[in-house]
Amino acid sequence: MASNFPSSLDTFTNPSSTDAMDSVSVPHATQHSDLNDAVEALQAKVGADSSAVTTSHDYKIADHASRLTTLEAISHGKILQVVRDIDTSERTTTSTSFVDVTGVTVTITPTSATSNIMIVFSGEAVCDNAAVNNMEIQITDSSNVAISGAERSFFGNFSSTVYSYTNAIMIGYASPASTSAQTYKVRFRASSGIVRIRGNRNTTQLFAIEVGA
Repeated sequence: MASNFPSSLDTFTNPSSTDAMDSVSVPHATQHSDLNDAVEALQAKVGADSSAVTTSHDYKIADHASRLTTLEAISHGKILQVVRDIDTSERTTTSTSFVDVTGVTVTITPTSATSNIMIVFSGEAVCDNAAVNNMEIQITDSSNVAISGAERSFFGNFSSTVYSYTNAIMIGYASPASTSAQTYKVRFRASSGIVRIRGNRNTTQLFAIEVGA
C-alpha cells in the first residue's frame, strides 16, 4: 500500500499474536512495505537539513526564521524608548514672559544619533476670571528654545465672569542628531491675571518618545 501521507493519514492493520508470517489478512511483507512508505513520506514532509524543497517543514521554518531576523533588524519608525514625567500639583503664574511649568521635565538619551524625539504634553489649562485673560504654552529644550510643532499654543478666556478650562495637548518633534542626554520641558505665560496648569485635577504629563529613523 502506497502511503497517503501527507494529503491524508494512513490507516494500518496491526497483526495479532496469532497471525502467521504468511497471513493473508496481514501479510508480513506488506506490513514492512507500508511502514517504509509511511516513513519515507514523513521524512519528505519534514525535510532533510537545509532542504531546498519549498513544501518541507525544514525549508519553511528556515525561511520564516530568516524573515523574522530581517524584521527584527529594522529600526525605522520603531518606538525605541519612552520617558514619562507626571505632576499632580497645581502650577500658577502671573508672568507675561514664559516661565517653566515646574514638575514636568523629561530627560531622554537617544540610542542612535539618527533617531527623532516626539514630545507629548497633556494637562488642564485654566485662565482665572479676574479679567479677560489668555495663556500661552510651549515645549522647549533645556536652553528654552521651542521645538518644532510646539512653539506656542493659545488658550483664552474672553470673559471676566467665568473661568476658562481647557484640556491642553501639545505634540512636538525634535531631531537632536546626538546620543547625549536631551531635556525637554513645558513653559507658560499669562497675558494678564493668573493662569494655571492644574495637575491636582487632571494629572499633568510629559512624554519623550524616541522614534527610530
